[in-house]
Amino acid sequence: MTPPFRIELLGQQDRESFDCGAEALNEYFRTRVSQDVRRRVSFCYVAIEEATNRVAGYYTLAACGIALGDLPEAITKRLPRYPTVPAIRIGRLAIDRDFQGRKLGGVLVFDAIDRTCKSGIAAFAVVVDAKDDRAVAFYEHHGFQRLDEMKRTLFLPIGEALKRRVKSRP
Repeated sequence: MTPPFRIELLGQQDRESFDCGAEALNEYFRTRVSQDVRRRVSFCYVAIEEATNRVAGYYTLAACGIALGDLPEAITKRLPRYPTVPAIRIGRLAIDRDFQGRKLGGVLVFDAIDRTCKSGIAAFAVVVDAKDDRAVAFYEHHGFQRLDEMKRTLFLPIGEALKRRVKSRP
């Protein structure tokens, strides 16, 4: 990512002033994310504003699986008949209020997909659990689809994400 932001692993960045407007996401980032990273439950990546070194946003990544029966039939007919397919979960994604409206959320989603592709570990899709209807709309705007049985769990096949990414580049 080019300035004014860089994306890096969570380290010793100041997290106390972070405020995305959702107290659960703020509290997680300020007090619990380090425990999850230390326990290798998830990794956390932060967008840092170059000029100030402030945390502008963050997301977490963890491995997961999607039950084949939860995917739409149009997709499952092209997949092997395993009980689950590998996926990566964006567990949390938040943008500080001072940086909202700059399309940084979409950048973080596609950074997560890029990291997944570069990891050398196979994953069919990226999965998210949207907190509310506004988050659902955000993810659907970026090409995510709802899983059949779970209204706020969405997925985006990585192959589709890469196609969307190529089409959106100048």
